[in-house]
Amino acid sequence: MVDMREFCSICGIVLSDTFYKCTKCARLTCPACQSHDEKCCIDCAVAEPSEVEPKKKLNSAYMRPMRLSPELSAIVGEGPMPRTEVTKQLWVYIKKNRLQDPENRRMINADESLTAIFDGREQVNMFEMTGLVAKHILK
Repeated sequence: MVDMREFCSICGIVLSDTFYKCTKCARLTCPACQSHDEKCCIDCAVAEPSEVEPKKKLNSAYMRPMRLSPELSAIVGEGPMPRTEVTKQLWVYIKKNRLQDPENRRMINADESLTAIFDGREQVNMFEMTGLVAKHILK
């Protein structure tokens, strides 16, 4: 199978819907590299923005804002929030409070707030965590 993805010529990340194409050498760069005044080659001075057709959304159900239980709201913030944002904010909380087990980084050590979400368990696997958090995301 042939890989059809385009990559940034500077940092190597996979390019999304918006990227820059050099007017002289036709190399592609990501918006982050272009905003940092990094050029794709010494002779290049200007790159023009290019856009491709937006990709089809894979699963919009994960992006639908959901109500949160009071226990989960105390950790990730108030209001309706998509599942993806809940997961992101939960990891911010875990890393900020250094709750990952230092020996086995897959395990999350619960503090008082997380114990309420983890059904009273002191330590959970990061994969079990998503199932336990799902109980606190209300429709």
